[in-house]
Amino acid sequence: MDVDVPGLRAFVAAAEEMHFGRAARRLFLTQQALSQRVRRLESVLGAPLFERTTRRVELTDAGRRLLPRAREALSAVDAVVAAVRGEPQRLRVDVYDQRFSPMTLVRGLLDLEPRVRVEISMRQGFEQAVPALLSGEIDAAFGQARDLPGRWPPELSSRVVQLVPLHAFVAADHPLAARETMRPDELRDHGIVMPDPVAAESRAFLNRIADRFDVPIRFVEPAVGLWHYGELVAREAPGVALGEAGVEVPKGTGLHRIRLVDPVPLVPWCLTWRSGDTSAALKAVLRALPPAVPPPPDDPSHWLADAYRD
Repeated sequence: MDVDVPGLRAFVAAAEEMHFGRAARRLFLTQQALSQRVRRLESVLGAPLFERTTRRVELTDAGRRLLPRAREALSAVDAVVAAVRGEPQRLRVDVYDQRFSPMTLVRGLLDLEPRVRVEISMRQGFEQAVPALLSGEIDAAFGQARDLPGRWPPELSSRVVQLVPLHAFVAADHPLAARETMRPDELRDHGIVMPDPVAAESRAFLNRIADRFDVPIRFVEPAVGLWHYGELVAREAPGVALGEAGVEVPKGTGLHRIRLVDPVPLVPWCLTWRSGDTSAALKAVLRALPPAVPPPPDDPSHWLADAYRD
């Protein structure tokens, strides 16, 4: 049986949109043309792929079995076409937010893998990126994946690719502003005050840190950019905010950075992708981002949540 690529594209679009009209517009087809392609594919496969009523569209059991394989097949076809045409390989990646380490990792990827064209999205959390991963809207996503609430989707694979030291941030007139270093347990007298993260997994990870060092934590309104972050930190004194070592603090925000030591808390960043994705672009990225090596469990100088050690 010959592979019906137009039929597979019509099927995947309809399955992801769950609406034949939207799927047709996405593929620049008439709804009639899209329906014909789906019916032709169903005829070749000998099974209905959708249950259609006047109110809704749903996948049949055969359609649910076909969807991940159809995505893999189309990814392989697109890779072959791109290779023949000499086009760069495309990878759609969610980096969480431009302030954090994944953005720097992606910049480095462009140097290591110049043939990979990266398309960036920022959904403000791994929890928000998971549906887009599962639907095929994006190819990979960064985040604290081991703190994702609920059941882990079996269709996804994940690895820890970076461990980043955590720093404390205070306003210039804060009682701790003269400090260059401090221990995490010294935060008990001040408490942690953090902009409320959009994603549940980010909040869960911050609670892990607060529980580990027995420090009270309080969440305030979300920060819109680093300037607003600086305003929140100044307003919420004597509370202390936390942030990655790689956060670039713009001049004028008045923020003072304090390194946390003995132990250094580590922020894990996971890269997550669909398990069946065999695209050349993803393979190149996984080669460039090997698993991070955690500190030994008995290392007193660093702390890493156990969930991120394997």
